[in-house]
Amino acid sequence: MSRKPTYQAAQTVAAAVEAHFRGHLADARLRGELELAPEPNAGAIEAIIDATFWASLRPEEGRFPRISLALLPPDQAGQPLIFEQRLPLTPSILTKLAPSVERPGIHLGVWGDDDELHIWGTTRVIPSFCFVLEDIEPGLLVVKHRRADRFGKYANVAVLKGGHVKLVDERGTSLPDCPALLKALLAFTASDSRADSVNVLVQLAASMRSHGHGGTLLVVPVAAQNWRQSIVQPVIYSIAPPFSALADLVRLDLAERKENLWEGAVRSAVDHVAGLTAVDGATIISEDYEVLAFGAKIARPPGSAPVEKMVVTEPILGDEPRVVHPVQHGGTRHLSAAQFVHDQRETIALVASQDGRFTIFAWSPCEKMVHAHRVDALLL
Repeated sequence: MSRKPTYQAAQTVAAAVEAHFRGHLADARLRGELELAPEPNAGAIEAIIDATFWASLRPEEGRFPRISLALLPPDQAGQPLIFEQRLPLTPSILTKLAPSVERPGIHLGVWGDDDELHIWGTTRVIPSFCFVLEDIEPGLLVVKHRRADRFGKYANVAVLKGGHVKLVDERGTSLPDCPALLKALLAFTASDSRADSVNVLVQLAASMRSHGHGGTLLVVPVAAQNWRQSIVQPVIYSIAPPFSALADLVRLDLAERKENLWEGAVRSAVDHVAGLTAVDGATIISEDYEVLAFGAKIARPPGSAPVEKMVVTEPILGDEPRVVHPVQHGGTRHLSAAQFVHDQRETIALVASQDGRFTIFAWSPCEKMVHAHRVDALLL
């Protein structure tokens, strides 16, 4: 590369990110998938991260840039906007171009010839497993790719903040070997799942986090009633009949879906449901995504013991589980969610903080305690 990278974290993470994409693309080819992205090499990964990191720290007209870059040639970008003259990949050029691509879904296209990377234009279309780097805020970058099912939230691969690097543990090796718990939590980590029920829960979490108000979403078994013992009655915003717009969309057979229209409708329905969590109190949905209530107050049932401890994990390679008292992990919202799951062990609780933290609470039958899985690194 003509410009020598100077951001140390870019060099630290490049080889691991290259291996991640190599493995996923190899698996996709074995499955016979077509229209796959090119495999990124460590040199290109390092150069893109380095240039974007320094660009993220350079304000232009009083605003810091927000940029998304995708590594692919123009002929894999659908109907791209192509510059007449390609531009060098430098922090100054990225800063100047940032306002044109700061809206969601638009990427600067980057490709290289003879070991020289350049910016060729912009695109809204990228293939599966395309390397994407997003500048979230000054000094905070996320490596991600489009999921194999090409729907919804991109899968995060690595998070870089200043000199700190977090590599996402997509296989759940940081979680205890507990099948019932893994079923609840791996949905958020899997990067190539084709199960709509898995992906929609991830979309709900991302939408809850994005509205910035904080909130709690309780997911209860279909037709179950025990959870009502943990809710203060009456519930002012109880819903009858249950609101089923999102559930109806998820139930549609593949043959009944018109891809673009269906995806747009699901996004709208997800935002509708997630928006309810901004109201003080918990939103309650069934496992098949029917909305039962919102603004509900959680209470400990008579005779139930207060939750005294829980195990905390994060889906990051090298993470070690910690056993803490719930008040050490968050405020009242987190404590009430942990108590709810402690008392209603077939449920899960999703909790968004106003500061961007996001935690999933589930009962671990192996540990015999509440398990709090912090997943904000997956939702950036």
